[in-house]
Amino acid sequence: MTRQISRRSMLKATGTGIGTGATALATPTALAAPADAAGAPLVHPGLLHTRTDLDRMAAKVKAGARPYCAGFAKLIANRHAQSGWRANPQAVVYRGSGSPENYRILYNDIHAAYQNALRYHVSGEKAHADTAVTILNAWSGKLTRLEGSADRFLAAGLYGYQFANAAELVRDHGDFDLKRAWELLLNVFHPLSDSFLSHHNNAVVTNYWPNWDLTALACVLATGIFCDERAVVERAVEYFKHGDGMGSVKHAIPVVHEDGLGEWVEAGRDQGHALLGVGLMGTVCEMAWNQGIDLYGYDDSRFLKGAQYVAKWSLGGDVPYTANTRRKGAIGGWSGSETASDAAGVDPGMTRPIWAMIAHHYTKRRGLPASYLTRAAAKASPEGGGGDYGPNSGGFDQLGFGTLAFTRERGRSQGRVEEPAGGPSPSPSPSPSDGSPGSRGAGGVRPQASASPALGGDLAATGTGDAAGWAAAAGIGALAGGLLLLRRRDRVSRREGVE
Repeated sequence: MTRQISRRSMLKATGTGIGTGATALATPTALAAPADAAGAPLVHPGLLHTRTDLDRMAAKVKAGARPYCAGFAKLIANRHAQSGWRANPQAVVYRGSGSPENYRILYNDIHAAYQNALRYHVSGEKAHADTAVTILNAWSGKLTRLEGSADRFLAAGLYGYQFANAAELVRDHGDFDLKRAWELLLNVFHPLSDSFLSHHNNAVVTNYWPNWDLTALACVLATGIFCDERAVVERAVEYFKHGDGMGSVKHAIPVVHEDGLGEWVEAGRDQGHALLGVGLMGTVCEMAWNQGIDLYGYDDSRFLKGAQYVAKWSLGGDVPYTANTRRKGAIGGWSGSETASDAAGVDPGMTRPIWAMIAHHYTKRRGLPASYLTRAAAKASPEGGGGDYGPNSGGFDQLGFGTLAFTRERGRSQGRVEEPAGGPSPSPSPSPSDGSPGSRGAGGVRPQASASPALGGDLAATGTGDAAGWAAAAGIGALAGGLLLLRRRDRVSRREGVE
């Protein structure tokens, strides 16, 4: 069934409120209104990047600031970020089964659109904005459905939220077909993702690990924001908090220990999928934050505790894991179970571009300690994007470039802690010191102050503090940043007649 676009969205698609005059990209709204205010408009750009974020990236690169220049050098070196990229749109995309299994074409093109759009906002080179628009228009004009095995739900979730983020960066370009992009998201990507959150492919609700829910959740939230559908946004927020599936925050992180680490349940599966899940939950939290909704801080900053757990574990640290058994099977069909008894083995060399966004939120925006996150971010810096982590789909699950996009100043250095547009968020509560049991299940989680190691502990066991971690991150890629500055100092300030 074709989804109808709301009247407000249709007015915007036909030009009302959209800057389509002489300039290719109009300057979008700068400040977000509180997202929980009834009838308040959603802010644009307002998915992974706001206008403030984009302006910060451009200013920092122009000034030759570290580590932004190293992050930008990573972007412009990627083959997807070139203005000569040519789209190859398909009418039907298959993932998991069907012929041809062509989903790789879709994710490569979406990453090319995103990278070119981001490059435009930093450098001002209009050719990159034009390339992003051409790619997105090509797909919105041809793609009609997603097919395949259960993996079609992964395709809808991953490529839906990524398409929305790429499109958000050029939504005010005079040649961008906004109405058609809305229709593609609402009629092709979103229905599969929303269906998965409701029915889980007609399987028992615990059949799928958290990352399946989180791909769908990211798509639903991104679609709601991009298409100005507040009810869709609220649906995603409610699921994050109280959803029945494994991807809601209390199911993905079912146990919080007294030291502040929260068990990421998919650590009992493998490292790659656990990293995917953390990256997706961070993506959901960041998009919500930019609309004034604080999911990062929800339930005593539960996501911080889970992300710290995965960061420590991925760095080679020992973490506790509570054995659990999940029901599996189809409703009215086969049934079974699966038990995870311990955290899986890890390769400390494995990384994904997920850490900068999460680490900078908690330590710089909120002023909270997060030592394992800062170490993971420093190790991954400068973060790349699709195409920098191998040719397979796992290397394209995140849009990346977090060193460039999410490095930020610490709010408290300016006498404040940054709040979401919707109002202040509570800080995590104090740690207990009464010697009571070390962990509680999701129904009785003990509030914790911090998911960082205690001060004065063994550094060999706990790692360096936040300051040392960020110092390491700032120093990586200095040479690349310096060379970039020499090449682009005179070019980056020019917007080629485009605001």
